[in-house]
Amino acid sequence: MGSLQFEDRMSKILFTEAVIQRRVKEMAAQITADYTENGLAEDLKGRPLLLVGVLRGALVFLADLARPFPIPVEYDLISVSSYRNGTAPGAVRLVKDLEKPIEGRDVLLVEDIIDTGYTIEYLRRSFIARKPASLRVCTLVDKIARREIATNIDYRGFALEEDEFIVGYGMDYAELYRNLPYIGVLKPEYIG
Repeated sequence: MGSLQFEDRMSKILFTEAVIQRRVKEMAAQITADYTENGLAEDLKGRPLLLVGVLRGALVFLADLARPFPIPVEYDLISVSSYRNGTAPGAVRLVKDLEKPIEGRDVLLVEDIIDTGYTIEYLRRSFIARKPASLRVCTLVDKIARREIATNIDYRGFALEEDEFIVGYGMDYAELYRNLPYIGVLKPEYIG
């Protein structure tokens, strides 16, 4: 690791802690409005909105997104992994499933970053098969530059047009940098 501070490993800071926190609060306010005033809630039993965070990257975002909600919400976690070793692009496998059934529930799928679109579409298909009352997608970063398949995103924090390797605020490289309070671009020499 050496004596370098994480900041020294960044070529630039894309989104500061203050910018991220402001945007997350705006997103929480919009989601709250949508599930109260605009009637997006379709759960016939009136249960709270279920936030489903995709591990590990979305954990920080999910926690910050959930806190400002003035309405009751529940949350659950799921983990998926992309297959490696020459398998087809977009091959995804389930690592950890949900603890709660989602049938008849209003579900908001929460991701840290959507890039190619394969993972979010895998999750969308899996969730739709479980018959939720409604399913919407929320991501902090929409990395448009890497999109390979079309996907619908209902709530996006930031759109990223450049194909840069970003870390921080839950996003990692080799399990490092998740704890950074900002999102930065990792210098190429630190990407193995």
